[in-house]
Amino acid sequence: MRSHQITKGIERAPHRSLLKAIGYTDEELSRPLIGIAQSANEVIPGHIHLDRITQAVKDGVRMAGGTPMEFSTIGICDGIAMGHQGMKYSLASRELIADSVESMARAYPFDGLVLIPNCDKIVPGMIMAAARLDLPTIVVSGGPMRTGICNGAEIDLITVFEGMGKVQIGELDEAGLRELENSACPGAGSCSGMFTANSMNCLTEALGIALPGNGTTLAVDAARIRLAKASGRALMKLVEKNITFRQLLTREAFMNALAVDMAFGGSTNTSLHLPAIAHEAGRPLTLDDFHGASRKTPHICNMSPGGPHHLADLHEAGGVYAIMKQLYEKGLLDGGCLTATSLSLAENLADPGIQVRNPEVIRPLDNPYHATGGLAVLKGNLAPDGAVVKQSAVAPEMLVHQGPARVFEAEEEAFAAIIGRRINPGEVIVIRYEGPQGGPGMREMLSPTAALAGIGLDREVALLTDGRFSGGTRGAAIGHISPEASAGGLLGLVREGDLISIDIPAQKLELLVDESEIAKRRQQWQKPEPRIKEGYLHRYARLVGSAAGGAVLT
Repeated sequence: MRSHQITKGIERAPHRSLLKAIGYTDEELSRPLIGIAQSANEVIPGHIHLDRITQAVKDGVRMAGGTPMEFSTIGICDGIAMGHQGMKYSLASRELIADSVESMARAYPFDGLVLIPNCDKIVPGMIMAAARLDLPTIVVSGGPMRTGICNGAEIDLITVFEGMGKVQIGELDEAGLRELENSACPGAGSCSGMFTANSMNCLTEALGIALPGNGTTLAVDAARIRLAKASGRALMKLVEKNITFRQLLTREAFMNALAVDMAFGGSTNTSLHLPAIAHEAGRPLTLDDFHGASRKTPHICNMSPGGPHHLADLHEAGGVYAIMKQLYEKGLLDGGCLTATSLSLAENLADPGIQVRNPEVIRPLDNPYHATGGLAVLKGNLAPDGAVVKQSAVAPEMLVHQGPARVFEAEEEAFAAIIGRRINPGEVIVIRYEGPQGGPGMREMLSPTAALAGIGLDREVALLTDGRFSGGTRGAAIGHISPEASAGGLLGLVREGDLISIDIPAQKLELLVDESEIAKRRQQWQKPEPRIKEGYLHRYARLVGSAAGGAVLT
């Protein structure tokens, strides 16, 4: 066992002495030592209950003969960081989390790992570390939040963001907004739509690195505690069989995850996180892979923000494994992939209890909501390396659009123009210098997109950026434009009034300006001064790669 490096032999007496100072006994130190990486805190609603999940995981590990050793990581809530400088730190925190988990597991030679994240960048950050470490590892998320109810209608956090816009145009008063505010997020868990956190938690099932139900079992259900205990026990079986993380994270597992992502209409941010995880696992994944998966996988779940259903609905309808069973039966998944159950995906799917219980929430493949996947990758002179849009959340009338550019150098400028009613129907908002390097940190921009929806312009106005959008964004919001403006991308040369052509079905994104004019502008272009000149983000901006490759540090 790896842990013998600190527990066996006379030369390890000092190490055992320090461990005994913590309270560990000789018997405990003779067992496999299991690192429990958890991110419980009092600043993220999705993490407020992770102490209970952690305890249940530790119980499961002990029941199966292991010794759990708990440590923590940082965590940032994207919703709370949204719309101010804090959002610059969200994506960048993913790398800090990955580095911290890696550091702990190298300093303490654990025999296995359990990862207990729940929200936003904490999930991929922990998984990236585990891919580097290649130990027996399992993921246990905290689970999604219950759906909010206000005046008899189901709502979620996005309803509140869009409510801000409705107040601006007089469709909602401040008292009504306060009602939404008090009802949308009823308690612990990741926000209830198919936003980034829930997309990634559901994809842990598709990747085979978590037990069935990990993505959809509600945070407040006792079933979540039972799942945590079962996960601790399952991890010990992985340790016993020496099934390491990269044995699960195969190329075929990533392609399975892409198919599931397209089927349930996941967040555009999966196009950042899955390639970053694949990079750490040594299994290159590109935007072209997303494009290929989208072309052949029907979109069969209409989840918030694009549709009416929430994670509770998906869970009751059969969950991720019910989606996977349909895809597998049509030859769209590889059943030979090994999973965290120590069995193959095909063996897991043979369980007769896995079935679709609501064919409206999980439609059959021959009656999809859309014939192609929830995400689309666009290319053209504006995005030669790719751009990403959640096409399942775009109104039909905006799938093909051409309009004049309205150019803004930062999110705040665009948001002020939207709220100030200075944006006209038909225009294309361009927000640039918000990429991984230029932002720095590639801010998530739910505030401007929600404001557009709130004032009713999401069916008439498109928004382009080298930044990114929340998984809760709806409308013709095209992000991740690569190369970014700060790296010399064409987005930095767009001028007010330039015509921009968007054709989502044809995967095209073009600036309609003559090549000679573009060449003249390129000669005049100067890279702007860094917006942040000290601290972590200054270092991050110098090291971060393109969004098209997952924005990993080089």
